[in-house]
Amino acid sequence: MVDFNAVRAIDIHTHAEEPCGTHADDGYDDFQQHMKQYFRMGHSPQPTVAETAQYFRERNIAACIFPVDAERETGFRRFNNYEVAEQAAEHSDILIPFASIDPAKGKIGAREARDLVENHGVQGFKFHPTMQGFEPNDRSAYVLYEAIAETGKPALFHTGQTGVGAGMPGGMGMKLRYSNPMLIDDVAADFPEMPIILAHPSFPWQEEALAVATHKPNVYIDLSGWSPKYFPPILVRYANTLLKHKMLFGSDWPAITPDRWLSDFEQIDIRPEVRPLILKDNARRLLGA
Repeated sequence: MVDFNAVRAIDIHTHAEEPCGTHADDGYDDFQQHMKQYFRMGHSPQPTVAETAQYFRERNIAACIFPVDAERETGFRRFNNYEVAEQAAEHSDILIPFASIDPAKGKIGAREARDLVENHGVQGFKFHPTMQGFEPNDRSAYVLYEAIAETGKPALFHTGQTGVGAGMPGGMGMKLRYSNPMLIDDVAADFPEMPIILAHPSFPWQEEALAVATHKPNVYIDLSGWSPKYFPPILVRYANTLLKHKMLFGSDWPAITPDRWLSDFEQIDIRPEVRPLILKDNARRLLGA
């Protein structure tokens, strides 16, 4: 298990991106190359779970790692949650497994969520409304939320613009409006006991995200997916004040590396007493660690 006293930070947002048996003809490799160009990655966009663990181990940073189940919407076969949990367990000194389930799977998805927590050590769930093609407040998703709420584990939702499909014809069919944080405000109101994380600075809805996190006690914000040097001033202001106990470090590995994120984080105007809250303490409390 992760020694939370020893690690210097907890990265709440890392991706399991390895091909997991898919073939180039399903479009996944082309998609990943566009992601590499969009984020200007100088490394492989598809590290294995073992490679990810080694990277984070060398930096003494714990990492919450998850796949994204978007096979219905994209045609890319998912990285099976049980595989991710099994591989994360092999690196349990540094990796914390999250899972991802398409809400369209209804009751079978809810059954999977309960099993993953009860029997496979999963500590949270990732949703990407734009990539999965659903409105977070659609009542059809509630059967899955109910199962997650029962477990007490957090649900992490992508918010704002996305690099997924960026520059591809029609944005690969991705609808940005699905990731407006105001849609997740409905979920936070209807599931007040379920911890919710709004992932990323929520451009172009940054103020909406701050409003939701300020209003709903169960809502947090992770700061992944952007270099901190691009954070809007209002986000930095709230991180230093009203939401200092609800902001979470996240990189968006492998799109953005913790090395880059942490280096840029050092350069922005975050109060000294707030930095440890963002880097580790808030996530540790949220995870019950």
